[in-house]
Amino acid sequence: MTTLSFNTKYPSVEDLRSRAKKRIPKFAFEYLDGGCNEDVNLYKNTAEIREVELLPQYLSKHTASSMKTTLFGHEYDAPFGMAPVGLQGLMWPNAPEILAKAASTHNVPFILSTVTTSSIERIGELTEGKAWFQLYHPAKNELRDDILLRCEKAGYDTLVILCDVPTFGFRPRDIRNGLAMPPTMSIKNILQILGKPNWALQTLKHGQPNFETLKPYMPKNLDLKQLGKFMDDTFSGRLNEEKIKPIRDMWKGKLVLKGVANELDAERAINLGLDGIIVSNHGGRQLDAGESTIKPLSRIAKKYGDQIEVMMDSGIRSGPDIARSLASGAKFTFMGRSFMYGVAALGNKGGDHTISLLKTQLQQVMEQICCEKVEDFKNHLID
Repeated sequence: MTTLSFNTKYPSVEDLRSRAKKRIPKFAFEYLDGGCNEDVNLYKNTAEIREVELLPQYLSKHTASSMKTTLFGHEYDAPFGMAPVGLQGLMWPNAPEILAKAASTHNVPFILSTVTTSSIERIGELTEGKAWFQLYHPAKNELRDDILLRCEKAGYDTLVILCDVPTFGFRPRDIRNGLAMPPTMSIKNILQILGKPNWALQTLKHGQPNFETLKPYMPKNLDLKQLGKFMDDTFSGRLNEEKIKPIRDMWKGKLVLKGVANELDAERAINLGLDGIIVSNHGGRQLDAGESTIKPLSRIAKKYGDQIEVMMDSGIRSGPDIARSLASGAKFTFMGRSFMYGVAALGNKGGDHTISLLKTQLQQVMEQICCEKVEDFKNHLID
């Protein structure tokens, strides 16, 4: 019998989601859990990944299955990592540090968002420079250059630039909860906080969450309305080839474009000299009328997988989902909500639990279908 290395009360990401919902204020949970508009793409992402079928080979010779995966010259212990998530400390205090430590311990990548609640320097220290950084493109080149310099000094080798946020997503829950730009804190939200004393105590212990990476550039003592205007003015939104070229020239490490949803943008990334792309629709949080991620992934990987590292996020919730994505052409996969559910559910133990759970699930799939190496998943795809 397999020895399980995670909390057996929560043997699925859905179990973690259910517990997280009970432990954090409604406005924080809905920020994490929701998509945009009517959530069509949010649900379609996972549903269409699960339409992918894998072929087992039961009588084939099988010695062992290994999840180790080499990406950008580094051998990771599993073919999945932690996607960037904004405002992590709002959902669970100190969440970025909890997850970064777990990722470093398990030797999987952690991507720090520009707009999360720990600084470039702190996460660089915790991961010994092995984290990745995801850049929201600033409106001013001076700010862009300073952020890149900070990443370089902190030891980051992989920079992820985001292309799928030309405008803020229209998210009805966040609007109702006052988490749109500018955000507001209503009596309703305060009552929700009082109803979650553990979350409130942890927030008091770690302090009110702030945009720690952006703190050096923000005027002091902004009220919420001024904060919203600052964020709106600071980031330029739409990314284009002219904005990417100077980043490619400046950044000496690996450069990845996140938010690719079609073959043309994949080809442009290759022509610009990027090292990788993450096929993503921002977890269904930006465009409700687009494709799910698995569909463009299959096309892009088939056409360009030998020219650039093709990765994927959005909709992945389990080891079998990771396996389906790898079989469909992804070299590597990332998850955001899954790890945040884990931390919101289990606090300091949430990162370790979620990684261990996903590793166990993925290992079982590999052994079941007789897949010895991650790159062999494509041989098990029922097309």
